[in-house]
Amino acid sequence: MKVLKTLRIIAVMSSLLLLFACNSNKSAEQTDKTTPRLTKVNQTANNGQKQGPRNSQQVSRHLVGLITGIPGVEDATAVVLGRYAVVGIDVDSKLDASRTGTIKYSVAEALKKDPYGANAVVTADPDTVQRLREMGKQIRQGHPVGGIIRELSAIVGRLMPQVPNNMDSRKPSPTETNNSQLSDNEKRNLKNQQQKQEKATKNQQQKLKETH
Repeated sequence: MKVLKTLRIIAVMSSLLLLFACNSNKSAEQTDKTTPRLTKVNQTANNGQKQGPRNSQQVSRHLVGLITGIPGVEDATAVVLGRYAVVGIDVDSKLDASRTGTIKYSVAEALKKDPYGANAVVTADPDTVQRLREMGKQIRQGHPVGGIIRELSAIVGRLMPQVPNNMDSRKPSPTETNNSQLSDNEKRNLKNQQQKQEKATKNQQQKLKETH
């Protein structure tokens, strides 16, 4: 009798355990269906290539970033339109012309090594630098660039001998290949201005050679 009673207890316990196990599996399946799963997404960083500037204002900021760390440069600004980039630097007003010229040369060399600054014209004249800041502000505010580009070309004409290297030897900047700010007439005027200045510079060099 005791053995029979023991077997019944074991059978009842086995049934309870089996029933509990089935309920646990069903609960787990329901939880798995209703609980959202987190999926890890791997992002590719565009083959590791850094995107460069795409418009004139981005190029201006890029050029300023290149030269602000150069010793002697207290602050800088840049205006870029079409093929032209004019960079203005603030230096200590107590510096003599020789020291200022050395700083300008260092800036020109830094720009020369960058495809976006290879044709940049550098000035440390306080009045010109201030005017460049005003022109940059006007561009950011959406003012028409017709008058700005004419004034900029005049500045380039005055400073042309300080161009770091030959303008035509560099790679085209994004403002050349995709620039909707300048009309065809303005582009022709800029090109004519550049040719006149280059011719004048060559004539001056020839005269200097003849005098020696």
